[in-house]
Amino acid sequence: MPLYRIKKGDGAVWITGASSGIGRELVLQMAREGYTVAATARSADKLDEMVTEAAGWRGTIVAYPCDVTDRNAMQATVRQIAAETGPIRLAVFNAGSYFPTYGDAIDLDRFRDSYEVNLFGVLNGLAPVVDHMRAEGRGQVVFVGSVSAYSGLPAASAYGASKAALNNMAESLLFDLEKMSIRVQVVNPGFVDTPATEQNDFAMPALMPVDAAVEQMVAGIERGGFEVTFPRRFTYVLKLLRMLPHPLYFWLVKRSTGWSKRPVATPAPAHRVE
Repeated sequence: MPLYRIKKGDGAVWITGASSGIGRELVLQMAREGYTVAATARSADKLDEMVTEAAGWRGTIVAYPCDVTDRNAMQATVRQIAAETGPIRLAVFNAGSYFPTYGDAIDLDRFRDSYEVNLFGVLNGLAPVVDHMRAEGRGQVVFVGSVSAYSGLPAASAYGASKAALNNMAESLLFDLEKMSIRVQVVNPGFVDTPATEQNDFAMPALMPVDAAVEQMVAGIERGGFEVTFPRRFTYVLKLLRMLPHPLYFWLVKRSTGWSKRPVATPAPAHRVE
């Protein structure tokens, strides 16, 4: 039996972190293409705005407000979507938090919050949706990671570690989920022009407009394959860098980012993707 891959008209697409950035654009693009999209975020008002915007489109957006860190609420949301919108064929776990972290000011709360949203926030939805897909006999799960998962980067010790854990978890789960005809994918974007990256005070090579990034994301989801990453001219350089000896890797990153010349860092505000 071939591994399942999403197609229009076959059940619902569930997207978390749906009210801003990549998540919002993904909801809108998939609705334009004709998918039925269940959109989840904490902000009910922002979700309602998208529902109104999509009126008359080929597809439909249905709002399901929920905080991904609330385990019981996420379980209830999966049940509600399945009952009201149809079987969940594709789940995209996009909700995440970016908390800049620095070695000279280690903030344990920022580490804890990063893992609570970026890792356990995914698991809170993954567990019930896998049970649902297993009962349905098919499904597709997409984890939105980051190229910061490839190797350690300045100011990303919490964020990068959480995304690295997400990538490793996805690789491990694939062995069992594919037996149940549940396709597993990871999306590892480079820099995308969203509210999360607006706070960065350093150069962001190959920064992509969010609509162009999501076009590649949708194409990768529909095509299949384990990893979707873009823009490749940037992300494949990072893949090569992680193969270098550590001394050379650290030297190159310090030089390319100018990190050695930066003053002692002051903690920056956090940003949570809705």
